[in-house]
Amino acid sequence: MTRRRDGRPGRRWWIGTALGFGIAGCALLSRLPAFAEAEPQRLPEAAVEAHEAQGSRTAIFAGGCFWGVQGVFQHIHGVTQAVSGYAGGSAADADYRSVGTGGTGHAEAVAVTYDPAVIRYDELLRIFFSVALDPTEVNRQGPDAGPQYRSALFPQDGEQARVASAYLKQLDAAKAFPRPIATRIERGAQFYPAEGYHQDYMALHPSHPYIAINDAPKLKALGRLFPERTRPEPVLVGQGPA
Repeated sequence: MTRRRDGRPGRRWWIGTALGFGIAGCALLSRLPAFAEAEPQRLPEAAVEAHEAQGSRTAIFAGGCFWGVQGVFQHIHGVTQAVSGYAGGSAADADYRSVGTGGTGHAEAVAVTYDPAVIRYDELLRIFFSVALDPTEVNRQGPDAGPQYRSALFPQDGEQARVASAYLKQLDAAKAFPRPIATRIERGAQFYPAEGYHQDYMALHPSHPYIAINDAPKLKALGRLFPERTRPEPVLVGQGPA
């Protein structure tokens, strides 16, 4: 959602709603301002591998509007579920309207459940930074601005924190991006699932203007850069393990 400086929804929000582009969500119009974002690239493997116990694991990622981040992870082999939601704030204001003000401490985030026997946490990090976001942008992604659209990692244990910190340092040292990485590591945050209408949004609304302009290219980049990791059909919320 675009908002004015006073926190109220901006003009594009109301126009998009009036034109019937869909339910409340991220910036809605196809006539969106252009931003210089880092191009998708196949980043190097992590020098520090994750050592994870067998069984299902969960990792939480934030990289702008959760529609696209969820859509990317839903197409990765080894991911059994990806749920859009909010992380960084409290349960009391973990709802779309409150988070959209930018004052709750929450970021739009995605909780990714995965099998480390198929794909490790460090490998998920590699794909995330390669295709899902521009990690050099501060408190925004593309047309969406505000702290709720920051890029952040929310480690669920010490091992994830160790691996995430090492990979960020590795990418910065290698100057993998033209600007310093702004992604934050935020430990101890709780995750709260978003409203039902936000789940599986890319899969259910592929022709939505926002999806077509901002998120479909991420999915194409995933298939082009990581064909060995890409699954043709998404694993949807409520579908259960694939």
